[in-house]
Amino acid sequence: QVQLADSGGGLVQAGGSLRLSCAASGRTFSDYIVGWFRQAPGKEREFVAAISWSGGSSYYGDSVKGRFTISRDVAKDTVYLQMNSLKPEDTAVYYCAAKSRWNTAAISAKSHYNYWGQGTQVTVSS
Repeated sequence: QVQLADSGGGLVQAGGSLRLSCAASGRTFSDYIVGWFRQAPGKEREFVAAISWSGGSSYYGDSVKGRFTISRDVAKDTVYLQMNSLKPEDTAVYYCAAKSRWNTAAISAKSHYNYWGQGTQVTVSS
């Protein structure tokens, strides 16, 4: 099993940037596809981005395309989510999640992810 620790959230003004980190322990991160999801109060948890086990492929939700970038540092067993041009509607708790590298179906489906971080709050003020 792998344990995930996400961090890097905070309060930022609209138009600003934040970088979230998801650090793995327990098993090597390269065995997993890693995704970021977010959940705003009263809303469903939604897909933000995901990256393949090798880092060669990345996927984004429509609302963040062109503003967010997901990347991974294999040596550090860490995945990052660089968030630029933040908007108030990006305010949410952000969670990193992982699933087996062999489970390539439904990359944006939260039900396919087996492991979750504890979440980190991102608040964007207008």
